[in-house]
Amino acid sequence: MMDFTTLIQILDSMLRLSAPLLFACLAGLFSERAGIFDIGLEGKMLASAFFSAAVAASTGSVWLGLMAGLTASMTLAGIHGMASITFRGNQLISGVAINFLASGMTALIGQSWFKLGGRTPSLSGDGRFLGLEFPFASALVDIPIIGLIYSELISGHTLLVYLALLSVPITWWILFKTRFGLRLRAVGENPEAVDTGGISVALLRYKAVLICGLLCGLAGAYLSTGMAAGFIKDMTAGKGYIALAALIFAKWRPGYALFACLLFGLLEAIAIRYQNITIEGVGTVPVQLMQALPYILTVIILAGFVGKAIPPKAGGEPYVKEI
Repeated sequence: MMDFTTLIQILDSMLRLSAPLLFACLAGLFSERAGIFDIGLEGKMLASAFFSAAVAASTGSVWLGLMAGLTASMTLAGIHGMASITFRGNQLISGVAINFLASGMTALIGQSWFKLGGRTPSLSGDGRFLGLEFPFASALVDIPIIGLIYSELISGHTLLVYLALLSVPITWWILFKTRFGLRLRAVGENPEAVDTGGISVALLRYKAVLICGLLCGLAGAYLSTGMAAGFIKDMTAGKGYIALAALIFAKWRPGYALFACLLFGLLEAIAIRYQNITIEGVGTVPVQLMQALPYILTVIILAGFVGKAIPPKAGGEPYVKEI
């Protein structure tokens, strides 16, 4: 039977594992609310993860690495925006192309720079984000229940984990309490009405796409400089697609997105924790099955529990101004 300490450890892992999903999910939320579907979340995360780790390893500064990762992700976001908004190309094909580009580019440049098979050197010290210990966390650890929750679950995460959680209310406020958010949601539902009001549809969509790139950059940087200590080939491992699934599960709402990402993070934490689990009368569950469990349950949840998820009406369609 699971004891309280084990439960806290699983929840602690859940927060760490859900942070990149949450950044990416909110990134897709901004983009798709503006009418630009973005399959390229995975590619932007991967590019950010590589350049963050590469620059951090070369300079010894995680902050310079973070800036490099954000720049790489936002550059790819700009390319996607140009293809989708300016040239009115197919948004899905553009996103897939970015994923392929990032996968090949990071492996090729990584091998060229570091000669480690596409990996970067391991990061340490100021080259990566370290956990933040809250006041009195060590002193309160022995207090039953509350002390363990405070010292192990709340305290000890990196700055980007707390920023991921904080980004949920910030996103809600921007989308539903500001003029910019109102216009952004409107351009995803009825761009003709927005254009009639004298507001540039293209400019609003570019802003949304760049915000998407910023958040994907934070997700990728956290993967390689916060959750791990360096970059390895294709380290995003489908997290961009899981974030898209979480976005659909959340029905394009920030609060539901938090719940969805925490759920997927919990499934992954359980899969990692119980990789060598033995069931009486059945035997040891294969490691591969436990590793695939989060993805299997994602499909089951989307198929059976989401219900009808209605995307923004103008999503995926390039806007052509009528003359």
